This record gives sequence, structure tokens and C-alpha cells, in this order.
Amino acid sequence: MASTMFSLASVTPSASISLQDNLKPKLKLGTSSQRAFPRKDFMKAKSNGRTTMAIAVNVSRFEGITMAPPDPILGVSEAFKADTNELKLNLGVGAYRTEDLQPYVLNVVKKAENLILERGENKEYLPIEGLAVFNKVTAELLFGKDNPVLQQQRVATIQGLSGTGSLRIAAALIERYFPGSKILISSPTWGNHKNIFNDARVPWSEYRYYDPKTVGLDFAGMIEDIKAAPEGSFILLHGCAHNPTGIDPTPEQWEKIGDVIQEKNHIPFFDVAYQGFASGSLDEDASSVRMFAARGMELLVAQSYSKNLGLYGERIGAINVLCSSADAATRVKSQLKRLARPMYSNPPIHGAKIVANVVGTPELFSEWKEEMEMMAGRIKSVRQKLYDSLSAKDKSGKDWSFILKQIGMFSFTGLNKAQSENMADKWHVYMTKDGRISLAGLSAAKCEYLSDAIIDSYYNVS
Repeated sequence: MASTMFSLASVTPSASISLQDNLKPKLKLGTSSQRAFPRKDFMKAKSNGRTTMAIAVNVSRFEGITMAPPDPILGVSEAFKADTNELKLNLGVGAYRTEDLQPYVLNVVKKAENLILERGENKEYLPIEGLAVFNKVTAELLFGKDNPVLQQQRVATIQGLSGTGSLRIAAALIERYFPGSKILISSPTWGNHKNIFNDARVPWSEYRYYDPKTVGLDFAGMIEDIKAAPEGSFILLHGCAHNPTGIDPTPEQWEKIGDVIQEKNHIPFFDVAYQGFASGSLDEDASSVRMFAARGMELLVAQSYSKNLGLYGERIGAINVLCSSADAATRVKSQLKRLARPMYSNPPIHGAKIVANVVGTPELFSEWKEEMEMMAGRIKSVRQKLYDSLSAKDKSGKDWSFILKQIGMFSFTGLNKAQSENMADKWHVYMTKDGRISLAGLSAAKCEYLSDAIIDSYYNVS
């Protein structure tokens, strides 16, 4: 271990006194200085005929590790917590809030947890692939219960650590079995996508998605970039409620995207984080995935139950790989398990049992769909109210209808970094610096205040 030497004889008198003062607290009554300072921490040296004593100070072997930058989204929450203004709004974190802006635990989740307690179920380890019944109902929820791909056993599904962990397992599969293959991600995309593929050593590039001129989809640019990608690339697609823009392709555009991916022999990779939470319909929000599956395409799908069941802290999700044959699916599943084993051994059981109870019990499943419609409906209502307020307050004639064309919990406001900072500094409205706001954190009562903040920032800050 590296060490630094301080000679007591070589320092100035004042420095020597200061150093001695610093050492004094380490001396305890009834002990000798030799006990307080182990011999290995000292060494003797001769200087100009005098004997001096030097202290060896160990330097950490972790000195070369630099401070990591703060997470951009979690940093928003920290800034919000530190703000004492009563008007403050946290529109950064993607978690559902009630009209009173409080966290919400679904009633159906409480009932599912009670079932677990009533049955006296244990806490034993799950298999590497997770809870079998969870995997079954999860795949059925995604593809549709009667989908031929399930009846033909062509889907390999394992439980993952929510959407992030499921994406990471898939990234490891790509890195190991498709070495050198590139994955294309939308510009912009969820901030963690790049981190996941960087850490898995999967090369990535971006395809155009957001058009700042229209605050809409750059469909022509998207198609052009997917066409230009090397044949056999992975194309990361947001199944519904694109994060961060809230801009989704139309059904006709999805068909065209599928055409180009098939022409180029690409592999679609869906991130489905909001099924049922975007439109309020489980089937509608899974339509893009099901359309690609119906074309006979092999594909990957990462799922999350954080939003639609409010199981944020349970870290519950799945990775699905649709293969061309049952034999291929069996082999793929074996390798997914092999990748998961050294990462986390096996997934958590509690959230998996909640999902299995909710999706697998007809009464609870019906109640869940009603609660999802309620949550999606509240977000739609504040989206409409925000649009109405902006349109009424802005006398310039600017068209704010892009807000209504977006879907899900997020809205891309079109505000730049400086304008987003003004939202926080002047109006105490906290959001990500790319102009994204989470409508799940907005109440009807706060819509007019938010409109004032947006209009001021848009017109008075460049």
C-alpha cells in the first residue's frame, strides 16, 4: 500500500504544534503513546545528526476513483425536497400520484397481498427463471392469451428485476450471442437505455424520432435511419407511451416500421413499461408488439409492472424472446437463466406473487383494469386541462395541441435547458432539463399555475 511520510522535524513550529494537537485525542489515559500509535506507523530517520520521527499515512487504493455525476432524474427529486416553497411541483419522476399528489397503492394490490398472507405462503428461493405462474400470465398479458406463439411454445420468458433488469439481461444476451451487433435507440430515449447498453458493451447509435419543429414524430427521419442501419441490427422500440416524448407512431406508421425492419432483417426489441397505463387498455397498449408477432418476426420484449400495478419498489418485470421455433425458445431460455444466475441468482418473490394473483384471478383482474382506467383517465384529464389553460392564457396564437397528441404519463413541452431551469428557479416546478414533465405528478388544481410557468419560461427565457 502506498504511503506518505510526514517528518515532525521538518515542519515549522506552528505546524508541528498543530500536528501534535491533532494527535492528542488519539492518546488515551492509562495508555502509552506506543499503544496509541502502533510502531508500524512510525519510522526513525537521521537528519543533520538529529533523530526525527515520521508518520506513515496510508493512501487509499481507491484514490483513482472519481466522483460519479448525479443521476439527472433522481437529482430533480433531491432539489424538490430541498425547496421549501409551498407552490413547488415535482414533475420529474415517473410515478403516479393522486389528485392530492400523494403516492397511490392500488386496492387490487392490497387484496393480492392479503391473499398471500391468508395462504401462509413461504419466502423460499424462486428458480432462476422466476415464478412459473408469473411468467405464464405475463406472457399471456403481453401477447394475448390465445396467441398462437404461446400455444406453439415459441416464447422464452424469465422474470427480471423490473424493466431495467430485464433490459440488462437482454443486453447481455446480445453481447454474448450477437457479438458486434449494434442496437439503434430513439433520439431522445429513456435516460437509462444508454447506460444499460454501455455497461453491457453493446454498441449503439441513435435513430431520429423527435421533431422539435412540430413537437411531434420525425417519421421520415426514423425510417431513413432504420434503413441505413447495418443489416441484422437490433432496433429498440417503445411499445407505447414513448419516454420521454409521449409521442407514439400511428397504427399505419407501425406497419411501415415493421416493413422496413423485415426488409433489413433487423431484430425488433420492445421496451413495454406502460401496458394498460397509457391508454387504459391492456390490449391497445400491446398492439404494436402483437402486430410484429403476427408478421412472424422474432423479437425481444422487456416488461415492467412498476407503473401499471404501482409496484415501483418491488422491481418486478420480465424479458420475453419470441423465437421461430419451440426448440429455439428452449435454448434461449436456458441461456437467459445462465446470464441471470451470476447477476442476481434468482428474482424476488413478493411482487411476482402479487402479479400472479392479480392477473390470474378473474375478479382481481377485472378490478385491476378498472383501476388502470382510473389512473390513465386522471392523467388524460390533467393533460386536457393543461392544454385548455395554455390555450386560454397564451394570446400569441401558438398551437399547443401537441400536448393532446401525446400519450401516457409524460409530455414533451418543447422547453430547452435554460427554460427548464427557469421553471425550477423562478416557479419551483422541477422537471428534467430536456423539457419533459410527468403529468402523473400534476393535479387539476395546479394546471393554471403550471401554464403560467410554461408561458413565462417559453417567451421570456431564450
